[in-house]
Amino acid sequence: MGSHFTWFDLLGVDHHYTTVAVAVFATALILVLSVAGRLALGNGEAAIEPAGRFTLKGFFEAFVEFMNNIVHQVLGHHGTHLIPLFGAIFFYIVFNNLLGLIPGMTAATSDINCSFAIGLFSFVAYNVIGFNHAGFAYFKHFLGPIWWMIPILLPIEIISNFIRPLSLGIRLHVNMMADHTILGTFIDLTKVIIPVIFYGMGTFVSLVQAFVFTMLSMVYVLMATADEH
Repeated sequence: MGSHFTWFDLLGVDHHYTTVAVAVFATALILVLSVAGRLALGNGEAAIEPAGRFTLKGFFEAFVEFMNNIVHQVLGHHGTHLIPLFGAIFFYIVFNNLLGLIPGMTAATSDINCSFAIGLFSFVAYNVIGFNHAGFAYFKHFLGPIWWMIPILLPIEIISNFIRPLSLGIRLHVNMMADHTILGTFIDLTKVIIPVIFYGMGTFVSLVQAFVFTMLSMVYVLMATADEH
C-alpha cells in the first residue's frame, strides 16, 4: 500500500495496517447500521407495515427485496435462507469500497490480503453449503459424469475449485485499486469539478464490484447444490 495520509494516522496506526483498520471500521459501521435498522423496524404490526417514505427502515426493506429477488432468480425459493449471507457479503464489500472514496481514507478491498480473505470466505461458504445439501455425495461434483474420465476430470475440478477464491479476490483487488488510483490521480491534477465525475464513476464501480462478487458467490452455491440427474 502507498504511504499517503489517512485519518488513521492520527490514531497512530502504521501504514502497513491501515487496510486492517479500515476493514474493522467498516465492520463497526455495518454493526451500528444493523442495530439501528432493527430498531427502526419496530415490533408487531409496525414491523410488517411497509415504510411510507425513504427512511432507514425503507432502505433496508428495499435492499432485502432486491436481494430476495436476485437470490430467487439464481437459486430459486430454496435459497431464501441464504439471503442474510449474500446480503452480508454485499454490504461488507460495498462499505469497504465506498470508504476508499472519502478523502483521507483508503479501501480495504484494494489490498489483496483483504480481498482474498473475502474470496476465501465465499469459498468455504459454498463448499459447506454444498456438503450440507448433499452430504458426501457432494464430492461427486469433482468426478464428472463418466467413471473412466475421473483421472482426467478430478485434478481439473480440484484446481478449478481452489482457484475460485483467488480469482474472486484478484478481480476485486485489481478493480478497486485501479479505480481509487485513477480517482486520486485526477484529484491531484484538477482539484475541483473534474473529480466529481470520477467520484460518480468510483461509486458506480464500487457498487458493481460488490454486486459481481455477490452474484458469483451465488452461482458457486448453485453449482455446489446442483443435483445430478
